[in-house]
Amino acid sequence: INAEYMGAMGRREGWMAEHCLILSLTSPQGRTHYIAAAFPSACGKTNLAMLQPPAALANEGWKVQCLGDDIAWMRMGADGRLWALNPEAGFFGVAPGTSMKTNGSAMQAIAQDSVFTNVALTDDGDVWWEGMTETAPSQLTDWTGQRWTPDCGRKAAHPNARYTCRAKYCPVLDAKWEDPEGVPLSAIIFGGRRSTTVPLVNEALDWAHGVMMGALCSSEQTAAAEGKVGALRMDPFAMLPFCGYHMGDYFGHWLAMGERMGHQAPRIFYVNWFRKAANGGFLWPGFGENARVLKWVCERAEGTPECVETAIGRLPTASALDTKGLDLSREDLQELLSVDVAAWQQDVARYREYFTKFGDRLPPVLGALLERLSERLVDAATAP
Repeated sequence: INAEYMGAMGRREGWMAEHCLILSLTSPQGRTHYIAAAFPSACGKTNLAMLQPPAALANEGWKVQCLGDDIAWMRMGADGRLWALNPEAGFFGVAPGTSMKTNGSAMQAIAQDSVFTNVALTDDGDVWWEGMTETAPSQLTDWTGQRWTPDCGRKAAHPNARYTCRAKYCPVLDAKWEDPEGVPLSAIIFGGRRSTTVPLVNEALDWAHGVMMGALCSSEQTAAAEGKVGALRMDPFAMLPFCGYHMGDYFGHWLAMGERMGHQAPRIFYVNWFRKAANGGFLWPGFGENARVLKWVCERAEGTPECVETAIGRLPTASALDTKGLDLSREDLQELLSVDVAAWQQDVARYREYFTKFGDRLPPVLGALLERLSERLVDAATAP
């Protein structure tokens, strides 16, 4: 309710209350960029917020720090840039799948003064959930209060079990996380869980195109929200559960903010950590390796490095994405950065139908941008 209220207030007063993490990426040369990112539930938002870069980048001096994992209030500063702050005092994340491997920072943060819901209990009173350890305990009390063993056929923790803890215990907390002025954003990232079609990272052509990306944010359904697991669920800006006024007007508010900022607006990107190979395995290793994509995002904010302009947006060239020390074949990288025109045309048909739900409250520019995307895909399909 508070998120819905603050969003409506932000619209009235000319700022935005968003379902976004905030993080900083600092280069070996000491340049710091701040990024906000929005993802539907169970798409790795908290993991990204507390990301620890791989050794290949950390040894060069790249550093990622967290300012918040869930909410960002954004306003245009006196300098014309978009500034963001985290109004919360702690973190709130999905427990299953969280481990020292997937999010070591979160595991350290929840080691004290934390609250857990719908997790399993060990015999000595500790908590446990699927994915926490490689081997499950021999017996537990599950989230329903029943005795549990690894061969009982039930989940020990509810798939949407949660934890909440104080931000001050995060080992990668940015020094500016409580700065009332906030931090200036270089980029905004949207994303979702898609096993096909959507490339690893895609830069919007401009702010309005980025708003369309956010409006069409979708994710294959997981157990973390209601719906059929595996079905594609539209979740514009990852705000579907939190928007306190008509979503068409919400799109218009984003467009208006961009008009106010002009060339000072952050660049907008769309990422997909979950694209799969034909054998069903993930093409991208994810977790800490996502820092490689953040590096490219920040370099694009500075006007470098190389990119390829495609029908759907700007994608990195294979050489522009830092893959040093990464066990990733050339073929898999090519697939991650590919644009399946036929699949995108199917998505556009789905998006066109989705936009009809907003009736005359849909900003006309978004419908026009979707048709331009359709035209570019037709051109790409017929190109020699």
